Amino acid sequence: MTTVYIWGTAERYENYRRAVESAGGRVRFGGSPAGCGALLLPGGGDMEPWRYGQANTASRGLEPERDAAELALLERFTSLGRPVLGICRGHQVINVFFGGTLVQDLPGHGAAGDIDRLHFVRTAASPLRELYGERHVVNSAHHQAVDRLGSGLRALQWAPDGTVEALCHRTLPVWGVQWHPERTGGYLDGVRLFRWFLSLCRA
Repeated sequence: MTTVYIWGTAERYENYRRAVESAGGRVRFGGSPAGCGALLLPGGGDMEPWRYGQANTASRGLEPERDAAELALLERFTSLGRPVLGICRGHQVINVFFGGTLVQDLPGHGAAGDIDRLHFVRTAASPLRELYGERHVVNSAHHQAVDRLGSGLRALQWAPDGTVEALCHRTLPVWGVQWHPERTGGYLDGVRLFRWFLSLCRA
Protein backbone atom coordinates (compact mmCIF):
# COMPACT_ATOMS: atom_id res chain seq x y z
CA MET A 1 0.00 0.00 0.00
CA THR A 2 1.38 3.40 -1.00
CA THR A 3 2.08 5.88 1.78
CA VAL A 4 1.45 9.51 0.81
CA TYR A 5 3.27 12.22 2.74
CA ILE A 6 1.54 15.46 3.83
CA TRP A 7 3.33 18.17 5.78
CA GLY A 8 1.19 19.20 8.73
CA THR A 9 -1.20 17.54 11.17
CA ALA A 10 -3.90 14.94 10.76
CA GLU A 11 -6.43 17.22 12.45
CA ARG A 12 -5.96 19.96 9.87
CA TYR A 13 -6.06 17.72 6.80
CA GLU A 14 -8.53 15.02 7.79
CA ASN A 15 -10.51 15.34 4.53
CA TYR A 16 -7.36 14.58 2.52
CA ARG A 17 -6.64 11.51 4.64
CA ARG A 18 -10.15 10.21 4.03
CA ALA A 19 -9.83 10.76 0.28
CA VAL A 20 -6.46 8.98 0.05
CA GLU A 21 -7.69 6.07 2.15
CA SER A 22 -10.87 5.81 0.05
CA ALA A 23 -8.60 5.47 -2.99
CA GLY A 24 -6.60 2.65 -1.36
CA GLY A 25 -3.60 4.49 0.08
CA ARG A 26 -2.52 5.72 3.48
CA VAL A 27 -1.17 9.04 4.72
CA ARG A 28 1.77 10.02 6.90
CA PHE A 29 1.53 13.45 8.51
CA GLY A 30 4.73 15.23 9.48
CA GLY A 31 7.90 13.57 10.66
CA SER A 32 10.28 12.08 8.15
CA PRO A 33 9.09 11.48 4.58
CA ALA A 34 11.54 8.57 4.21
CA GLY A 35 9.85 5.56 2.65
CA CYS A 36 6.82 7.50 1.39
CA GLY A 37 5.94 6.80 -2.21
CA ALA A 38 4.29 10.12 -3.03
CA LEU A 39 3.82 13.71 -1.86
CA LEU A 40 0.49 15.50 -1.54
CA LEU A 41 0.48 19.29 -1.20
CA PRO A 42 -2.95 20.32 0.18
CA GLY A 43 -4.88 23.57 0.15
CA GLY A 44 -4.35 26.41 2.61
CA GLY A 45 -3.20 30.01 2.90
CA ASP A 46 -1.19 32.01 0.41
CA MET A 47 2.52 31.71 -0.30
CA GLU A 48 4.88 34.56 0.56
CA PRO A 49 4.99 36.66 -2.65
CA TRP A 50 8.74 37.29 -2.42
CA ARG A 51 9.20 33.64 -3.30
CA TYR A 52 8.00 34.44 -6.83
CA GLY A 53 9.57 37.89 -7.08
CA GLN A 54 6.67 40.14 -6.03
CA ALA A 55 5.82 42.52 -3.22
CA ASN A 56 2.77 41.62 -1.15
CA THR A 57 -0.22 43.37 -2.71
CA ALA A 58 -3.07 41.03 -1.74
CA SER A 59 -1.68 37.83 -0.18
CA ARG A 60 -3.00 36.71 3.19
CA GLY A 61 -2.88 33.79 5.59
CA LEU A 62 0.87 33.50 5.01
CA GLU A 63 2.66 30.42 6.36
CA PRO A 64 6.43 30.96 5.91
CA GLU A 65 7.40 27.74 7.71
CA ARG A 66 5.05 25.74 5.54
CA ASP A 67 6.33 27.40 2.35
CA ALA A 68 9.90 26.44 3.21
CA ALA A 69 8.96 22.89 4.20
CA GLU A 70 6.85 22.17 1.12
CA LEU A 71 9.43 23.59 -1.28
CA ALA A 72 12.08 21.40 0.36
CA LEU A 73 9.77 18.39 0.05
CA LEU A 74 9.25 19.14 -3.63
CA GLU A 75 13.02 19.19 -4.08
CA ARG A 76 13.27 15.80 -2.39
CA PHE A 77 10.43 14.03 -4.17
CA THR A 78 11.18 15.42 -7.65
CA SER A 79 14.85 14.48 -7.31
CA LEU A 80 13.72 10.92 -6.52
CA GLY A 81 11.23 10.93 -9.40
CA ARG A 82 8.32 10.18 -7.06
CA PRO A 83 4.77 11.35 -7.81
CA VAL A 84 3.50 14.68 -6.49
CA LEU A 85 -0.07 15.99 -6.44
CA GLY A 86 -0.81 19.61 -5.56
CA ILE A 87 -4.33 20.73 -4.69
CA CYS A 88 -5.38 24.42 -4.71
CA ARG A 89 -2.51 26.05 -2.78
CA GLY A 90 -0.42 22.97 -3.61
CA HIS A 91 -1.04 23.52 -7.32
CA GLN A 92 0.31 27.06 -6.86
CA VAL A 93 3.32 25.87 -4.79
CA ILE A 94 4.30 23.57 -7.66
CA ASN A 95 4.21 26.46 -10.10
CA VAL A 96 6.37 28.65 -7.85
CA PHE A 97 8.82 25.79 -7.23
CA PHE A 98 9.47 25.58 -10.97
CA GLY A 99 9.95 29.34 -11.28
CA GLY A 100 6.42 30.47 -12.13
CA THR A 101 4.40 33.34 -10.69
CA LEU A 102 0.93 33.80 -9.18
CA VAL A 103 -1.97 36.21 -9.53
CA GLN A 104 -2.30 37.54 -5.97
CA ASP A 105 -6.01 38.33 -6.11
CA LEU A 106 -8.45 36.89 -8.61
CA PRO A 107 -12.13 37.91 -8.34
CA GLY A 108 -14.93 35.48 -9.01
CA HIS A 109 -13.26 32.26 -7.88
CA GLY A 110 -13.55 32.38 -4.10
CA ALA A 111 -16.11 30.48 -2.04
CA ALA A 112 -19.43 32.18 -1.36
CA GLY A 113 -19.43 32.13 2.41
CA ASP A 114 -18.75 28.51 3.31
CA ILE A 115 -19.98 27.17 -0.03
CA ASP A 116 -17.63 26.47 -2.94
CA ARG A 117 -18.46 28.05 -6.26
CA LEU A 118 -18.96 25.70 -9.21
CA HIS A 119 -17.90 26.27 -12.80
CA PHE A 120 -17.04 24.33 -15.94
CA VAL A 121 -13.50 23.63 -17.08
CA ARG A 122 -12.07 22.69 -20.46
CA THR A 123 -9.43 19.96 -20.43
CA ALA A 124 -6.66 19.26 -22.93
CA ALA A 125 -5.73 15.73 -24.02
CA SER A 126 -4.26 14.20 -20.85
CA PRO A 127 -5.03 11.65 -18.14
CA LEU A 128 -7.39 14.24 -16.65
CA ARG A 129 -9.49 14.20 -19.81
CA GLU A 130 -9.50 10.40 -19.70
CA LEU A 131 -10.76 10.56 -16.11
CA TYR A 132 -13.42 13.25 -16.48
CA GLY A 133 -13.92 14.14 -20.13
CA GLU A 134 -13.18 17.30 -22.08
CA ARG A 135 -15.67 19.46 -20.17
CA HIS A 136 -16.87 19.02 -16.61
CA VAL A 137 -17.77 20.90 -13.43
CA VAL A 138 -15.27 21.64 -10.64
CA ASN A 139 -15.50 23.49 -7.35
CA SER A 140 -13.73 26.78 -6.73
CA ALA A 141 -12.58 28.28 -3.41
CA HIS A 142 -9.44 30.30 -4.12
CA HIS A 143 -8.47 33.94 -4.61
CA GLN A 144 -5.02 33.32 -6.14
CA ALA A 145 -4.07 31.44 -9.29
CA VAL A 146 -1.22 30.43 -11.56
CA ASP A 147 0.00 33.32 -13.71
CA ARG A 148 3.24 32.66 -15.66
CA LEU A 149 3.86 28.92 -15.87
CA GLY A 150 7.03 27.55 -14.31
CA SER A 151 9.78 25.91 -16.34
CA GLY A 152 8.83 22.50 -17.70
CA LEU A 153 5.15 22.84 -16.78
CA ARG A 154 2.19 22.42 -19.11
CA ALA A 155 -1.32 23.78 -18.52
CA LEU A 156 -3.98 21.07 -18.88
CA GLN A 157 -7.25 22.66 -17.87
CA TRP A 158 -8.84 26.12 -17.97
CA ALA A 159 -11.81 27.92 -16.44
CA PRO A 160 -14.03 29.99 -18.76
CA ASP A 161 -12.00 33.13 -17.92
CA GLY A 162 -8.73 31.40 -18.85
CA THR A 163 -7.55 30.63 -15.31
CA VAL A 164 -5.30 27.55 -15.28
CA GLU A 165 -7.19 24.86 -13.36
CA ALA A 166 -4.70 21.99 -13.77
CA LEU A 167 -1.09 21.51 -14.81
CA CYS A 168 1.60 18.88 -15.04
CA HIS A 169 5.33 18.68 -15.53
CA ARG A 170 6.38 17.56 -18.99
CA THR A 171 8.85 14.90 -17.78
CA LEU A 172 8.28 14.40 -14.04
CA PRO A 173 5.23 12.76 -12.37
CA VAL A 174 4.10 16.11 -10.94
CA TRP A 175 0.46 17.18 -11.21
CA GLY A 176 -1.62 20.02 -9.83
CA VAL A 177 -5.31 20.93 -9.77
CA GLN A 178 -6.72 24.25 -8.60
CA TRP A 179 -9.96 22.63 -7.45
CA HIS A 180 -10.60 20.34 -4.48
CA PRO A 181 -11.15 16.66 -5.39
CA GLU A 182 -11.23 15.76 -1.67
CA ARG A 183 -14.55 17.57 -1.22
CA THR A 184 -16.51 17.25 -4.45
CA GLY A 185 -20.19 16.45 -4.33
CA GLY A 186 -22.42 14.50 -6.67
CA TYR A 187 -21.19 16.51 -9.66
CA LEU A 188 -17.72 14.86 -9.68
CA ASP A 189 -16.06 11.69 -8.37
CA GLY A 190 -12.99 13.20 -6.73
CA VAL A 191 -11.72 9.87 -5.41
CA ARG A 192 -11.15 8.82 -9.03
CA LEU A 193 -8.30 11.35 -9.22
CA PHE A 194 -6.70 9.98 -6.05
CA ARG A 195 -6.94 6.41 -7.37
CA TRP A 196 -5.18 7.48 -10.56
CA PHE A 197 -2.51 9.31 -8.54
CA LEU A 198 -1.85 6.20 -6.43
CA SER A 199 -1.56 4.15 -9.63
CA LEU A 200 1.41 6.35 -10.61
CA CYS A 201 3.16 5.24 -7.43
CA ARG A 202 2.61 1.57 -8.20
CA ALA A 203 3.86 2.10 -11.77
